[in-house]
Amino acid sequence: MNLFQLRAFDAVAREGSFTRAAARLHVSQPAITGHIKMLEEHYQMMLVRRTARRVELTAQGIQLAAITRAMFSLVDEAQALLEANQQLLGGRLEVAADGPHRVMPMLARLRALHPGVVVNLRLGNAQETLAALVAEHVDVAVMTEVEPRKGLLLQAMPDSQICALVPSGHRLAGKRIDLHQLDQQIMVLREPESITRRTFDQACRQAAVQPRVLLELDSREAVAEAVAADLGIGIVSSAELGQDPRLVAVPIVGEGLLNRHSVGCLQRRSESRLIAAFMALATARD
Repeated sequence: MNLFQLRAFDAVAREGSFTRAAARLHVSQPAITGHIKMLEEHYQMMLVRRTARRVELTAQGIQLAAITRAMFSLVDEAQALLEANQQLLGGRLEVAADGPHRVMPMLARLRALHPGVVVNLRLGNAQETLAALVAEHVDVAVMTEVEPRKGLLLQAMPDSQICALVPSGHRLAGKRIDLHQLDQQIMVLREPESITRRTFDQACRQAAVQPRVLLELDSREAVAEAVAADLGIGIVSSAELGQDPRLVAVPIVGEGLLNRHSVGCLQRRSESRLIAAFMALATARD
């Protein structure tokens, strides 16, 4: 069975004209005529009949046209789907992130540029986010303090500053403080595995600062509530600042108080148009 011949027949059946069928398929009219003639000769049946005004289908031609219309409609749908994905008019992107504050502006820019793309976002800690990317459970990941590794393509994003989180009426609110001012201060912090906590702890060790950590919590939200309840000073990345009127983020001056952020994908998948489009958003500006 010759698909070119069937496609030519289908075009004639749809258009009712050899001329319009040729224009539909962007070929010459003799090519259309030749394809149908070979199809009829091969199967020894008449499929179309020319009249003075138009081309008519025979009874067998009508039966075949019902089949080719369904068949090539599916082909056209498949082509439209593939072309839409190629032009980023559609498609699905699996995204992981170790926090919402960095990834949400990127998703907003992606939506503005490519509104037909469907995104599935999974949030987790830094280890979970990297593991999801390496295991190919997601296409791209927004991560913090990830070291380069073979097979992983990383695009740097702007660094974030470690800040102290205090109640809005606190004596430190509205100021810049030196890291040494937190020595022996009562603090409420994330668990030691937290990237922000690890960065802060390392900076404190280098500066010989010893805060009094009397409460450890497993989420940013819990830390914020504890600080709002005046249970101690918290720590937050400038990339994670919210709009809670009860709280104020205070910049801390000192060495080693920056976090590096990046968006990553597997190197071998970096040429995917959808993945490449998202990676490019790492350095985009609103």
